[in-house]
Amino acid sequence: MMGRVAEAALAQNGEVIGVIPTALKVKEVAHTGLSELIETPDMHTRKAKMEELSHAFVILPGGFGTLDEFFEILTWRQLGFHNKPIILVNIDGYFSGLEQYIQRAVDEDYVRESNLKLFEWVSTVEEAMTFLDGYFQKNTE
Repeated sequence: MMGRVAEAALAQNGEVIGVIPTALKVKEVAHTGLSELIETPDMHTRKAKMEELSHAFVILPGGFGTLDEFFEILTWRQLGFHNKPIILVNIDGYFSGLEQYIQRAVDEDYVRESNLKLFEWVSTVEEAMTFLDGYFQKNTE
């Protein structure tokens, strides 16, 4: 998914910065056509660098790594380490089970209901882009 998004952005003359730990660069094939590729010593440093470089976080369907990064960046926002928008794109109901889990955590008082405002749910990439356009327009005026 990351490769496809990168290719689509590059095809539109967008800037794409990749951040990869050295160990994964050796195991996986790093994308060589990016605007910039930043190598980090480990995953923790990678996540910190991605947070530093990002203006927002758009979570697309993915696996364990996607969930790990979503919950870490969400926790960082909850703790006040950043105040950047986080958008979960629930394409074809992919994250519906996660939505049920989060609601149950709220219902059983493991998560404060106010924390649901720390991120947005949308159903399409287009909705995510519309949300971000409005967010940045409102916050740059």
